[in-house]
Amino acid sequence: MRALTPYFLSLSLAVTAWAQRADPSFDPVKDVPLRFEKGAVVVTVPVGAHLKASFMDIGKKAGLGTLKMGKLPPTTAKDELGDGIWHGSVRVPMSGEGLSGTVTLQVTYQPCTEGEGGVCYPPTTRSLEVKASEIPVAVPAAKPAVLPVEKAVEAPKVEAPVTSVAVNRTSPLSPPVSSDSGFLWALLVAFGYGLAASLTPCVYPMIPITMAIVGAKGSGRMKGFLLSLTLVLGMAVTYTTLGIFAGLSGAAFGAAVQKPAFLIPVSLLFAAFALSLFGAYEIALPAGLATKLQGSGPRNGFGGAFIMGLVLGPLAAPCVGPFVGTVLVNIAQHQGVISGALQLFVFALGMGVLFIAVGTFNAALPKSGHWLTRFKHVMGLVVLGFAAWNVRLIVPAWANFGMWALVTVVGAAVFGVFEPAEGLVGQLRKGLAILLLALGVLLGFKSVESFLGVELLPKGGTTAAAKDEHAGWLEQDLEGALARAKAEHKLVLVDIYADWCAQCKELDEKTWPETSVKQWIAQNAVPIRIDTDARRKDLATKLQIRSYPTVLLLDTEGRELRRILGFQKPETMRTWLAGK
Repeated sequence: MRALTPYFLSLSLAVTAWAQRADPSFDPVKDVPLRFEKGAVVVTVPVGAHLKASFMDIGKKAGLGTLKMGKLPPTTAKDELGDGIWHGSVRVPMSGEGLSGTVTLQVTYQPCTEGEGGVCYPPTTRSLEVKASEIPVAVPAAKPAVLPVEKAVEAPKVEAPVTSVAVNRTSPLSPPVSSDSGFLWALLVAFGYGLAASLTPCVYPMIPITMAIVGAKGSGRMKGFLLSLTLVLGMAVTYTTLGIFAGLSGAAFGAAVQKPAFLIPVSLLFAAFALSLFGAYEIALPAGLATKLQGSGPRNGFGGAFIMGLVLGPLAAPCVGPFVGTVLVNIAQHQGVISGALQLFVFALGMGVLFIAVGTFNAALPKSGHWLTRFKHVMGLVVLGFAAWNVRLIVPAWANFGMWALVTVVGAAVFGVFEPAEGLVGQLRKGLAILLLALGVLLGFKSVESFLGVELLPKGGTTAAAKDEHAGWLEQDLEGALARAKAEHKLVLVDIYADWCAQCKELDEKTWPETSVKQWIAQNAVPIRIDTDARRKDLATKLQIRSYPTVLLLDTEGRELRRILGFQKPETMRTWLAGK
């Protein structure tokens, strides 16, 4: 037995080492079982593999009710990119409201195998059918006594690592949840929009005149405050009514508000609002209607102040219209009736701050002038940025770069890149404008690069070591690599990678810089790196890429000689390259 002990130990170590190696037959679908258990989706990977937390997402297909993904469990380790990962099973708690029958969950995850030969697979989305009765009911917020029939709402897919699905996508009359920080931010933004609207040239100069018409100025602080507040409440009634209308319309849109057919017209509407703020044209009421609303007599007293507030919103349309329109579109996309009404009510309060200050304290406002026009242009820039942001996920990369290039170039003009600058403030403003112009030019180059599939700018964002390890490597141009290999009578070494692939980074750091590997490549092959996940998707099918990293050796005609999957140590890579 003593003589056999070393053999048993050797066998045990060999079995352990074999178990830790990545299984080349790993299937990201068949080998990752899904199940629903005790209110949670359970995703399991075998030993020698892990799941990346940043790609975990669970939504549902179209149907009645809403679905919410709970907090993800803590990760158990980190990969070479510093991203959190899980080993074994991961339980993702779920809850829903208004679900019925069988609910089809859409579970997205990304598996990676580990060790030498380990690979990362593209994010995989699979369907999991669950009985609605098995999904815990979300704790509902208090609802009004009378509710309309529940609308069919589709839970929109959210980007990782956001963990909630279909937030604020309940009944059209659902009140906001007080603990929802997103809704609180929406109220703060609405208030800020209102305050900004009061500083536009259509409203700001009229504030002292309006307060004098309603009798607030010179009538004492208390009466002045009450008259001003009455006027603001009249404004609030007008805008709150618009908010209710937008909320009803938004609820009717349901899942359609997440589709390009809705998002693209919305962004065009944002762009039209921005052009209005830039002074291209005015959004104004017909002259006859404006005259009727203004009336000819004084509006003294609380009744007159309230009526003045009711008509002040439409009269301010030339400048306030873009602000209100932006808020209304946001409500129609994301909120219900009560939350929409609250946002426009808060908008009116923000717009009424200066009215109340002037009416209560007889305060004199700074004179209007060029600063008001510039402020209006700055807000137009913000609205134009909203237009680009709204469609960022549904347009090609080149169009995304192009839109933001336009926004930054417009921003440069708004801040006076083509104007003379005087004084410290003027110099700082022009410096910001020059930076925006430079950024716009760079984004324009990126748009052209993405559209034509060429590289006009030097690669950035890498360390010196990373640059050295790929010195002499071609990037993305397989056709050029084949032509060069034919001229030099060499093979073509193709490193297939993806930005999210940890094993690709490990290959870059540990294998390609190794001296003997670099020498073999320099003598025998034309090396090229290709991102078939994002930049050269056209080659993914042609080269039959299923996982990352994948390394190929091709002859000068592009025929595959051999391939190897996953991270490989330098000695293993040397042996493979030599064909041994």
